[in-house]
Amino acid sequence: MEIRPHRIIKRKKTRVINVGKVRVGGDSPISVQSMTNTLTTDIKGTINQINSLDEAGADIVRVSCPDEDSTKALKDIVKDVSVPIVADIHFHYKRAIEAALKGASCLRINPGNIGNKERVLEVIKAAKDNNCSIRIGVNAGSLDQGLLEKYKEPCPEALVESAQNNIKLLEDNDFFNFKISVKSSDIFLTVKAYKKLSDICDYPLHLGVTEAGGLFTGSIKSSIGIGKLLMEGIGDTIRVSLSSDPVDEIKTGFEILKSLGIRSRGVNIISCPSCARQAFPVIETVKLLEKKLAHIKKHISLSIIGCVVNGPGEAAQTEIGLTGGGQDNNLLYLSGIPHTKVPSSEIIEKVVKLVEEKTKD
Repeated sequence: MEIRPHRIIKRKKTRVINVGKVRVGGDSPISVQSMTNTLTTDIKGTINQINSLDEAGADIVRVSCPDEDSTKALKDIVKDVSVPIVADIHFHYKRAIEAALKGASCLRINPGNIGNKERVLEVIKAAKDNNCSIRIGVNAGSLDQGLLEKYKEPCPEALVESAQNNIKLLEDNDFFNFKISVKSSDIFLTVKAYKKLSDICDYPLHLGVTEAGGLFTGSIKSSIGIGKLLMEGIGDTIRVSLSSDPVDEIKTGFEILKSLGIRSRGVNIISCPSCARQAFPVIETVKLLEKKLAHIKKHISLSIIGCVVNGPGEAAQTEIGLTGGGQDNNLLYLSGIPHTKVPSSEIIEKVVKLVEEKTKD
């Protein structure tokens, strides 16, 4: 029996597809994605950004391919990075074919946007021949005009119908190696559309609140939308869309998964907001620890609590805990057991040393 049944998430079982070396769907770990914001023709700059995302934990990275020069650059980019690359294609079917030939692991397209049946067949053939999956990317901001006329405005039904139309295009041509997204900048619309789509198909779903905003606002909107869906067992891969450094998208994505106990990476710091009872400067301490522990990749839980009201209780739930005490008698805990007293001036040094020791390979 599960010790904490209230934390169980019953994930919907979806089909499994491959995006390069990354399996998406089924029981596979929920993957975290981002997208480069460099010019794709800037091969060195794009490779450097992809490698930075890889270092931050990205499983998959998307690269925009708006023109032929960009798809040509893919060949050199793909051979110098280790994460699978998704080529972002919008309207020109030839860009999709070129990207598949140049080594893209996945094509992000709307099959209905790239032309007639013959063009769709050419793209599908290129994807099949090059072991390339497809993401059907439906977005409230670029819905088909016919659907806008039918529904008057973007709504869950319109997004889902668009997805269904595109699914049929691929299925009718014996292509099933795809995942789907139905994104909007509206949290309510996003969540409702994904729930409706999850009810009617078993293809893996790529979650995201599109154009969520800057780092602060966008992280909150994404956490609400993506988090709600994940808690209901919906979703196989995620992208947090921020007007910020793409590395922030990966960090935020992992924080969402970490908060739900779905997937863990790095230090999970539990800390109090601080008040007059604090025995050491909690806010400054947490900021410094976040900075000095940013290199830790192995998961470990750490509680930083400024006083004895909740400190011992939180320490009992974490691998390393610090509780503020009177007269500079702060107490370090290991797995809930008192370990050693530490003066405020030595907190950073002692905690960093303990975390690094416990996360050694």
